[in-house]
Amino acid sequence: MRAMSASASRSQLPLAAPPGSVCLLRLSAIGDVCHTVPVVRTLQAVWPQTRLTWIIGRLEAELVGDLPGVEFIVYDKAGGVRAWWELQRRLRRRRFEVLLHMQAALRANLVALCVRAPLRLGFDRARARDLQWLCTNARIAASPRAHVIDGLFAFLQALGVRERVLRWEIPIPEAARARARRWLGPPEADGGPPLLVISPCASERWNNFRDWPPERYAAVAEHAARSYGARVVLTGGPSARERRAAARIGAAAPGIELVDLVGRTGLKELLAILERARALVAPDSGPLHLADALGVPAIGLFATSNPQRTGPVRDARWIVNRYPDAVRAAFGREVEEIRWGRRVRDPAAMDRVTVADVIERLDAVFARAPRPGPLAPSTAPGPGGPGLQRTTPAVSGQAHAGTGHGEP
Repeated sequence: MRAMSASASRSQLPLAAPPGSVCLLRLSAIGDVCHTVPVVRTLQAVWPQTRLTWIIGRLEAELVGDLPGVEFIVYDKAGGVRAWWELQRRLRRRRFEVLLHMQAALRANLVALCVRAPLRLGFDRARARDLQWLCTNARIAASPRAHVIDGLFAFLQALGVRERVLRWEIPIPEAARARARRWLGPPEADGGPPLLVISPCASERWNNFRDWPPERYAAVAEHAARSYGARVVLTGGPSARERRAAARIGAAAPGIELVDLVGRTGLKELLAILERARALVAPDSGPLHLADALGVPAIGLFATSNPQRTGPVRDARWIVNRYPDAVRAAFGREVEEIRWGRRVRDPAAMDRVTVADVIERLDAVFARAPRPGPLAPSTAPGPGGPGLQRTTPAVSGQAHAGTGHGEP
């Protein structure tokens, strides 16, 4: 890889004209990949002639790898060194005008070494973890207290694109919708009961506590079933931990019928289930952002992570935010006084989210009329610039993991 000097590359920014090709590098996780989709949609809107290539992880490609107008190159981290050499071989004769290195992680940095591009844009030095700055020659502007999606859109701002199109359009295959119908029966619009989805587990990481007690999910499920006649479905990945959580929820709610789909759905089936739901209840995790992308009220449970950094993008009014309380208890400070994004490493912190908190949000959701369909896309201007107006539905008619946010 031969890169231009940092000073030369920075002098090209913002770009004077749309580039012919852009390579985006964001391998994982599900929530962060979901946040990357509107960045891609914005590029497609403002630079329709630019060829877009996205290097992405295997699981994440199952979610978005059929987005139209994008070339996907799948990197399977499970393949180890052999997968890296195969990627290098595949890209050896490829050259892109711009690399957007949107993941500060050692594995992503090794992947970036396979990409040939004269302009290699990465995070600002504070966020360029795991020596990402060695793989880039230009940086986005520092933004120390920003949402994850703001950090991703900062790549476009550095290139000179100030618009934001908050549009996802993640395809949902009809086969996935057919499987959802077999599992759940007709949707509410066709006479079926209202649907509440509970995705109880976040991804498992060392010293990272985001799960809510299963017995509290059970109490919420019982309230939804008895107060609103809701059908409650449990979703999640195939791990033993997630299966145990589902079993505990079922044992604590013996008086209602739960549809347990934990370990049985792929990401496309999860989308097909979520698009039928009145609401999702989940911790800070990938499914929370999938629901938000679909326009489904996402009742996110936050105590150990800051929803101002990792919460829903479209509509955050339904979340339960006990992060400030947990921060005071753990550090004796206010959120504004600690490092942005600092997690609370207390296994009991999620207990601060009460059943009453969640039921209050759930009652507010069910008090509204059912959604007729996916929300129209949101538009938002970048700093100092007008937004693009779009009317395409949030999710098109073509198209599970408990993973959430990874590296910046």
